[in-house]
Amino acid sequence: MKTIYLAAGCFWGAQKYFDYLTGVKYTEVGYANGNIDDPTYPVVKKGDTGFAETVKVDYDPEQITLEEIVTLFFEAIDPTTLNRQAHDIGTQYRSGVYYVDEADEPIIAAVRDKVQKQYEDDVVTEILPLSNFYSAEEYHQKYLDKNPTGYCHISNASYERIKNYKKK
Repeated sequence: MKTIYLAAGCFWGAQKYFDYLTGVKYTEVGYANGNIDDPTYPVVKKGDTGFAETVKVDYDPEQITLEEIVTLFFEAIDPTTLNRQAHDIGTQYRSGVYYVDEADEPIIAAVRDKVQKQYEDDVVTEILPLSNFYSAEEYHQKYLDKNPTGYCHISNASYERIKNYKKK
């Protein structure tokens, strides 16, 4: 098993998105790379803690590669918007890929460089080592499964594409 942390704006839809993938064994939403201990949603949403809403993704690299996961991540977001995805605005909604294995960084950077060729504007998605991660409150976990009509910035087309990427 390997782990990667993906900040794709609001973590509700990102978790559901990655849960569809064959080879993804576990996801958990939380707060990554901030500057306080034990953050809570009300504190993070103020936008001054440095945390990004993030999905922890545990996956089996024999079933899906890091390159595939990161490519699908970039397909679900607008990597050229700083501190924003759709209607979610603030540093907590920035896009980022946070790795725990240094060997993952060149793979992530290569995908980013390939994605950059698709845009005139700069890709601003940060790629950094994970400095910390705190699990979000239970009511945020699998939120869109519990609240199927809840808000999500990821398009239905993106969900349909990923559902068919590799059938579970």
